[in-house]
Amino acid sequence: MKIQFCGAARTVTGSSHLIILNDGYKILLDCGLFQGQDAYNDENNLKFLFQPEEINCLVLSHAHIDHAGRIPKLVKEGFRGKIICTSATKDLSEIMLADSAHIQEKDTQYENKKRKKRGLGLVNPLYTVNDAQHALKQFFSIKYEEWYPIREGVEVLFRDNGHILGSGSVTLKIKEDERIIRVGFTGDIGRPNRPILKDPKQMGDVDVLLCESTYGGRLHEAFPDDLNHFYDVIKSTCIDRKGKIIIPAFSIGRTQEIVYMLDKLHHEKNLDRIPVYVDSPLSTNATAIYKNHPECFDEEISEHLKSDPNPFGFNNLQYITEVEESKQLNFQEGPAIIISASGMAEAGRIVHHISNNIENEKNTILMVGYCAKGTLGARIREGEKEIKLFGEVKQVKAHIELMDSFSAHGDQKEMLDFLDNLNRNDLKKIYLVHGDYEDGQLPFKKCLEEKLFQQVLIPEKGQTETI
Repeated sequence: MKIQFCGAARTVTGSSHLIILNDGYKILLDCGLFQGQDAYNDENNLKFLFQPEEINCLVLSHAHIDHAGRIPKLVKEGFRGKIICTSATKDLSEIMLADSAHIQEKDTQYENKKRKKRGLGLVNPLYTVNDAQHALKQFFSIKYEEWYPIREGVEVLFRDNGHILGSGSVTLKIKEDERIIRVGFTGDIGRPNRPILKDPKQMGDVDVLLCESTYGGRLHEAFPDDLNHFYDVIKSTCIDRKGKIIIPAFSIGRTQEIVYMLDKLHHEKNLDRIPVYVDSPLSTNATAIYKNHPECFDEEISEHLKSDPNPFGFNNLQYITEVEESKQLNFQEGPAIIISASGMAEAGRIVHHISNNIENEKNTILMVGYCAKGTLGARIREGEKEIKLFGEVKQVKAHIELMDSFSAHGDQKEMLDFLDNLNRNDLKKIYLVHGDYEDGQLPFKKCLEEKLFQQVLIPEKGQTETI
């Protein structure tokens, strides 16, 4: 058996790992989009390291675009097997992939206008909305905690890892040459004691593990410290300065948690005077899917539902879907909170909101999670004083606040706790994926070695390992 690391190798996005069995059967773990500047023209996204038609099945850990975003391209180029995932992941993928395709079509139209003026050749999107809809026909959902036979001698198990709705760690039980090899993939490890979702459930023992490492060198704030921090940002911006808070947030997971925390603060701190807008059609659709999957909710929100049947809505909250309504926010005076996608601020309506508000010192840009290097969100996080937006140089006068506690990724300690039950004697190798090499993987490798795990390796993109 061999494993080839085709994405999220020494970087965070583009999750994709290929398992090749001795008889040639090929299982792909995730098929994610590489994100960052010019993501849709990125060579990493344009070419696979394998032939799509040779893949027999795809196992999808969750619906985030950096894990699922190239599935329509995979199908378009010849993949015909099942896409195995949980029920909630299937539902979320339906809206996520359609939205991703729509953005690519729009970005391509804009790019081609510029290319035409320069006399350059035109480009095509990675895939279209029609391609995304076609790919959805191959999705096949299974339940958590139930072994599913992919084929004779190969079974897969999902276990809730608390990252986003429907996310799961993956365990493959593979019988090969009269022995059974257990291959584990953490997916993205979630956080315990967070609102909405159940806590991550530890994996069973495995022989080989592919482990994420996004925050391998960092610790997050604890809840309720971050709830208090969030209120302090609201008070200083909206109440004291009468300004606006602009929050770039991923449509799935991050937005719902922010809205739920605002719902709690709305009841506890009397924030009736501050309007809140979720300006994202995708977020609106994703929130509806959250409501349809209460089986993923933790005890806290289940108890909350007894007194508040809608934890994702309150009197001064408005979900915005129409473009004209979004544009009207530019002319609204007074305090407000605007939550919009994308989380890395690379595309979508959030870019316009940042452009319209970043030069006002009354306002705050609140960054609530990881941003890939080179993205607008990363440049804001890094403290750049000037930002070019829509061809204009903007002075960064708004306050910049960071709250990584909103991240759906476990921090260093939380990931170590997630792995601590694993038998060190059984687990021969850990491959660190989905993390920055310097900031995430090297410090996490050191921590794992201190915890007496055996070989901890950091593969490069394209590297192939024999198991």
